[in-house]
Amino acid sequence: MAGIDVGGTFTDLLLQEADGSVRLAKVPTTASNQADGVLAAIEAAGSDPASLDLIIHGTTATTNAVLERKLARVGLITTQGFRDVLELGRRTRPHPYGLTGSFEPLVPRELRREVAERMDARGAVLMPLDEQAVEREVRALLVAGCEALVIHFLHAYANPTHERRAGEIAQAIWPNAYVTLGHELLSEFREYERGTTASVNAAVQPVLDRYLHRLQEQLATRGHRRDLLVMNGNGGTVPARLVAKEAAKTVMSGPASGVMAAAATLAQSGLKNAITYDMGGTSTDVALIAGGVPEVSAELSIAYGLPIHLPMVDVRTVGAGGGSIAGLDRAGMLRVGPESAGSDPGPICYGRGGAWPTITDANLVLGRLDPERLLAVRDAVPMARIREAFAREIGDPLGLSVEQAAEAAIRLANVHMTGAIRMVSLSRGHDPRDFVLFAFGGAGPLHAVALAREIGIPEVLVPARPGLTNALGCLVADLRQDLVNTLNRGLDDIPKEEVAATLAAQRERGLAIVLAERGEVEQAVVQHSADMQFRGQTHLIRVALPRAQMTRAEIQAAFEARYFARFQIRMPEIRAVLVNLNTSVIGKRRGFDLRALLGKHPRAEDARIGNRPLYAEGAWHRAAVWQRENLPEGARIAGPAILQQADATTVLEPGCHAVVDSIGNLRIRVQA
Repeated sequence: MAGIDVGGTFTDLLLQEADGSVRLAKVPTTASNQADGVLAAIEAAGSDPASLDLIIHGTTATTNAVLERKLARVGLITTQGFRDVLELGRRTRPHPYGLTGSFEPLVPRELRREVAERMDARGAVLMPLDEQAVEREVRALLVAGCEALVIHFLHAYANPTHERRAGEIAQAIWPNAYVTLGHELLSEFREYERGTTASVNAAVQPVLDRYLHRLQEQLATRGHRRDLLVMNGNGGTVPARLVAKEAAKTVMSGPASGVMAAAATLAQSGLKNAITYDMGGTSTDVALIAGGVPEVSAELSIAYGLPIHLPMVDVRTVGAGGGSIAGLDRAGMLRVGPESAGSDPGPICYGRGGAWPTITDANLVLGRLDPERLLAVRDAVPMARIREAFAREIGDPLGLSVEQAAEAAIRLANVHMTGAIRMVSLSRGHDPRDFVLFAFGGAGPLHAVALAREIGIPEVLVPARPGLTNALGCLVADLRQDLVNTLNRGLDDIPKEEVAATLAAQRERGLAIVLAERGEVEQAVVQHSADMQFRGQTHLIRVALPRAQMTRAEIQAAFEARYFARFQIRMPEIRAVLVNLNTSVIGKRRGFDLRALLGKHPRAEDARIGNRPLYAEGAWHRAAVWQRENLPEGARIAGPAILQQADATTVLEPGCHAVVDSIGNLRIRVQA
C-alpha cells in the first residue's frame, strides 16, 4: 500500500511492500494536474499502480481551489428574506484594525434565489414550502450557467422536511449530482456558518470529483484495480467513491495527515503531548496534540468570510515556508511572505527562473543547506548570484552584510512561526514547556531548534522521515465519520433520554458507513462530545462525553471542568447551554511499525561525512555534517551540527545535544 501526499511544492510517497520493507519518493508537485505528480511519485519509487493493493491519498485540490477561487459556478436557493446571509456574515472586517479590505462571497447575489418557506427554531412549520417557486428558481439557475446547487433553509437543522422536499425537486431537474442540502452536511444552527459550509462544499464538489475521476482513470490505465482512500480534514479517510458528496471535508486534509502521523509517532515513542510544526515550501502548519489526541475544531476559517463548521484537525497556518519571498516593502521594512515562489519558478537556487530571495536561499547562504543535495534543481545557480540577490534586495538598503541579511530574513520568518505556535498553546491555556516540538516538513527541522528556544520548549523531536511525514500520515490514518446535531437549549431543559437517543442515532449512522469498508477496518471506536457554552455567550467549548448515558449533572460538571481548564474561572451560578451533540466513529486500520523507516548502519562513525561552515547567532562556526539515515539507536550528536537526509536537513545549533531513540526519532535537548 502507498500513502501519497500532494503539497504545494512537492508530492511525497511512502510505500510499504508486503514484506514490510519501505520505498520512498519525493517529486515536484504538478499544479496544473496533481494526478501527474502522483503517478510520477509512484514511478520514482520504482513501483507501478498495478502492484498496489491500496492507495491513501492526501490532496490540496479543494484547499487550493478555495484559496485561488478556481471554483465551480454555484447557485443557492434559500428562505425568503435571507439571500444576503452569506454576505452579511458576522459583521467582521478582513483586517480588524484597519478600514481596508474586500470580500467576495462564493455565491454572487444574482445567483442567490429565495423561495417562500419557514420553520421556527423548534422545527414547527410557519409557512409551507412553495414547490412551484423551487422548480422555477432551479431552472433559472441552470439557465444562468450554474454547475452546482445549494439548498439552504433557515431552520432546516431543526426540521429538514422542506429542505429535503426542495432537494427532491431539484435533483429531478439538475443534470448532475452536485446538489448540496445544508442540513445533510451540517445539521447545526447558525445559518451563516452552515450556509457558507454548504456553499464551499458545492463550489469544490465538481473540482474534487473531476480530479479524482481523472486520477482513477490514469491509475486504471496503468493496471490499478483496487481501493483509493482520500484524506479528510478530520484526520480520517473516506473511500473515493463517497468523498465528493461531502467535498468540503477534504479542505485542510494535507495538514491533517501530518498531525495524524505525529500522533502515531508519539504513541510509539511513549509521549503524549506535542506541538506539531510542519514547514513546507509555501506555508507552515501548527497544531497541538494533548494526551495523544490531536485537537479537533469545528470552528475553523480557511480564509476571511469562509468559516467551515465541520470537524477538522485544528491546524493554524501562516504564510512562511521555504519558498516565502523576503524583501522590503514600500516603507523600507523587511517582510517575509506571504508571497511564495512555490515550486515553479521556486527559490533562486532551483535554477527555474526565480529572481527574488527566499527562505530556502537564505538557508543556503548561511551554510545550513548543501547546494549539491537540493531537490527540484533544474540548472545549478552559482552561490554568487544568490548572494548578490540578498545584497541587492535587503543588505544594501538596510546596511547589512549578506549573512546578516539572510539571517534577518530567517529570524523574521521564525517570528511568524512562533506566533502560530503561541496561538495553539498559550492562547488556549497550554504551557509550551509541557510539550515537545514535533518538527517535520522539508524545512521544519532547519528552524525547529531556534523556535523552541524562543518559546521555551525544552525538547524538539524530529521523526525519522520528516520530509515525508504527511505521506506517512496517509498510511496510518483511520477511516472516520463525524456527525453533529443541534439542540441549542438549556441543559436543564433537555431530558437525558434525548441526549442518549441522539448520540445513539449518530453512532448507528457512523458505524454503517465505516463498517462498510470491512476489508480495511480492524476495530471501530466511538467517541461522543458536546459543544457547550454558558448562557449569553457566543463561542463554544467542546466537552468530551465518556459515555452516551450521562445525567445532566454529570454533563454540567464536565463542562465546568473543561471551562476552568481553559480560562481558570468558575461560574457555578450560570447554567450551561448544550448547543451541539457530536459523535466520531473511527474505523481503526492495521498499524504501521515506524522501525521500518530506519537505516541499517550500526555505528555513528559511519554517518560522519565531514564539516561545513555554519552561520549561527551572528558568527560562523565549524559544524559537523552527518548522514542521518546512518545514525544508529543511541547515537549522540552535539551542536553545532548539520544532519542531512534525502527528504530534509536538521540544524543543531551551538549548545544543543541530540540522541537517536529506538524508532529513529532525533530527540534534541534545547539550550535555553
